[in-house]
Amino acid sequence: MKQMLKRKRIIVVSGYSGAGKTVAMGILEDMGYTVMDQIPFELFDDVLKLILSNDDPRFDFVAISTESLFMRKLIYRLSNSEADVRFLFLEADEDVLLTRYKATRRTHPFLLRNIASSLVEAIGVEIEMLSPLKEQANIINTTRLSNQDLTQRLQLLYGVESLPTFSISFVSFGFKHGIPKDADCVFDVRFIKNPYWEESLRSLTGNDQAVVDYVLDQPVAQEYLDHLTSFLRFSFPLYIEEGKNHFTVAIGCTGGQHRSVTFVNALEKTFSKEYKVYKKHKDLRG
Repeated sequence: MKQMLKRKRIIVVSGYSGAGKTVAMGILEDMGYTVMDQIPFELFDDVLKLILSNDDPRFDFVAISTESLFMRKLIYRLSNSEADVRFLFLEADEDVLLTRYKATRRTHPFLLRNIASSLVEAIGVEIEMLSPLKEQANIINTTRLSNQDLTQRLQLLYGVESLPTFSISFVSFGFKHGIPKDADCVFDVRFIKNPYWEESLRSLTGNDQAVVDYVLDQPVAQEYLDHLTSFLRFSFPLYIEEGKNHFTVAIGCTGGQHRSVTFVNALEKTFSKEYKVYKKHKDLRG
């Protein structure tokens, strides 16, 4: 029996300049989509061939966009493909678009192409040109939306369970070497009895079972690990709700060899069942 090919999802991100397309593309990228922004018209065929005929899983979920002038042509090229093509249209009130351009001091694309002679005219021409595309699109008006609101809308429309939308890094380190600069939370386990002072354990690390047993057999260590696990399990969904896509938890001991490594390994094992998790032992020797 011939194996059925997985249907690719392609989101075409269109809308008015200044309505938040760049922000939306960044959010979709954080959601796990491969983002291709401002694709030149001359490259449409090559890019679409790359997406549609490639078995690389990076191209299973794609968000793509191009200049307003060529958006209809991009949609036409995709209209007969076998992909799951979805259209997102971002709009905002004209006065808001004008204010945003004045605030950022960017130049409207239609001014750069000499299609219009003023910002007000450029906004009006683009609205008139693109408005017919709204008929087949999911429309989001960003006039009063915060980035968090937009994130929630896009996750509701285009979220995919198989794509990781939140990831965690657990990092062990030694305080004598310095706290990791990218840490969102830092926890200190130096109050736990140090295996370093046991001669038979000194040359070992938290990756060795003898050290793990020594550390976690201490009642205070196991109790602290249980409390820490509960705290993080409570906190992570709140950060997700806030729109955070990655969180770094740093666990420190004196040298970063024994206690912190033991804790990071334990946390990674627990939370990898629930989230996409990365593990790093910053100061582990060898």
